[in-house]
Amino acid sequence: MNTAIQAALDHAVQSLQAAGVIPSDWKNTSNLTRTKDRSHGDFASNIAMIGSKAAGMKPRDLATQILENLPEVADISKAEIAGPGFINFFLNADQRFTVLDQIQAQQDQYGRTNGNAAKKIQVEFVSANPTSSLHVGHGRGAAYGMTVANLLEATGAKVEREYYVNDAGRQMDILATSTYLRYLELCGQTLVFPKNAYQGDYVKEIAQSIIDKHADAFVRPVADVYKDVPEDVQYAEELDAEGNKVVLSGDKEKHIDGLIHNSQNLVGQGYRVFHQAALHAILDDIKDDLGEFGVTFDKWFSEATLTTKIDEALQTLDQRGYLYEKDGNIWFKSTEFGDEKDRVVKRRNGQTTYFASDIAYHLNKLQRGYTDLIDIWGSDHHGYIARVKAAIDAMGFDSSKLTVLLVQFVSLWRGGEMVQMSSRSGQFVTLRDLRKEVGNDAARFYYVMRKSEQHIDFDLDLAVSQSKDNAVYYIQYAHARICRMLEKAANTGVNFDATQARQFAAKLELEAEAEILAKLAAYPEIVTRAANNYEPHQVGNYLKELAALFHGWYNEHKVLGDDAKLTQARLLLSVNVKQVLKNGLELLGVSAPETM
Repeated sequence: MNTAIQAALDHAVQSLQAAGVIPSDWKNTSNLTRTKDRSHGDFASNIAMIGSKAAGMKPRDLATQILENLPEVADISKAEIAGPGFINFFLNADQRFTVLDQIQAQQDQYGRTNGNAAKKIQVEFVSANPTSSLHVGHGRGAAYGMTVANLLEATGAKVEREYYVNDAGRQMDILATSTYLRYLELCGQTLVFPKNAYQGDYVKEIAQSIIDKHADAFVRPVADVYKDVPEDVQYAEELDAEGNKVVLSGDKEKHIDGLIHNSQNLVGQGYRVFHQAALHAILDDIKDDLGEFGVTFDKWFSEATLTTKIDEALQTLDQRGYLYEKDGNIWFKSTEFGDEKDRVVKRRNGQTTYFASDIAYHLNKLQRGYTDLIDIWGSDHHGYIARVKAAIDAMGFDSSKLTVLLVQFVSLWRGGEMVQMSSRSGQFVTLRDLRKEVGNDAARFYYVMRKSEQHIDFDLDLAVSQSKDNAVYYIQYAHARICRMLEKAANTGVNFDATQARQFAAKLELEAEAEILAKLAAYPEIVTRAANNYEPHQVGNYLKELAALFHGWYNEHKVLGDDAKLTQARLLLSVNVKQVLKNGLELLGVSAPETM
């Protein structure tokens, strides 16, 4: 219906442009939205207020002329001017019931559209370094990325979900060397474990798996491993005024780099055993964790496969005049594209930088033929956006094809106090432990209930409570309540058939019933808007509002009553609410239980 109204408004504007009332070059940026207050009609347009300046007249005067040039729209009973110049549209009474036909005909497809059918979109998300288990911050990126992909698919786009595996960088070498040092310890060697190594017990478990397979084949004297390695960092016992550790001597970065260098030289080809064992153990853990969370990927892309693509990307930049040498390093002229400073892509020792790998990875993406690229990063990567977009433009592509969505941090709260996010605190920090405490449904729901760039305070107590304050419980309870109602109807001899019940829809005369019908009709628009704006919380808020309308109506009015026709009509309304709740929850990755 909104499409027909918008077409009528466009026709009126074109008529006024032809008459010289509105300039011919005026661009219509107005919105047609469903009203929140039904006394204002079913739809409202701000077109007169948007166009009043261009037309040189008051909004209400322009609204009058728009209405005078508005063609008749089927199923609209009237259109009127309200407030400062809104144009409100009122549906015929019978038109409000057509949503019941649409939902019954489309069932689990209701709300899905084809507006983005021409798009082939890659959504890359999570992409955490495979150096430890996923933490609760990664969980938010996982829930958000998966839901954005779901929404885009629901609007017709072909979507590919991708995880970029950082399996070729320094962090993996730190992990491999950490595993090797634990291996030496488990084989009876004595050493001081580096402060900048990976400390978790999982490193010992990986080391033990290598012992089980290779015994002591890779044992080398600890003295050789630590030979000529710079001193590890030494801290003062007292913290500074800001609560930070005070460095007395040493350098933890140079210390671990020295250990990496020596381990690689001493073990030779055997070093890859530690690298690969650590990589696959943790990557398998990540895949299992995400799979249990309902987050899946079409492709796990290995950074290690980018070697030739890095050469191609740097050669392209060089040929286009955007590389130069300074102090032995090779720099990219990213400032020519708005970045705050130029960036090193190859160091004087011949090693390429992380940024060079990022450039090559995005070149690979661009060459795969996507119409749109969506990267979902942690908010601490904000500074990378300008340089990546600069590289895309410098290689001759259009950086507007890339959208970077930032995901803010998550704070956990229990009993009114913030949970300390430290592995030494004894409190959980992993996604797996969060899921274990509150369940997948609550985690998936609350992770996407705010804009991605907004910080989340995750209330653990609320997430497991069985109250209307717990939004996910309240929504799921509405679905289960309807299932129970249908079961009760069948058990008491009420023979409900949706097709037959449709003839009694006119008995839904209450204002509360009209509000529910209007809310059901709004669902496809909500899905489209949430998809196009990358805002899953719009669907979550919609479901909360629909559940609240249903609960309020159900608590005030008897569904299974003495009036058989009214009972059929109210059951029909209920099953359609049930269907839309299920459809929306599915997009969010949340279950729709039949019993609670």
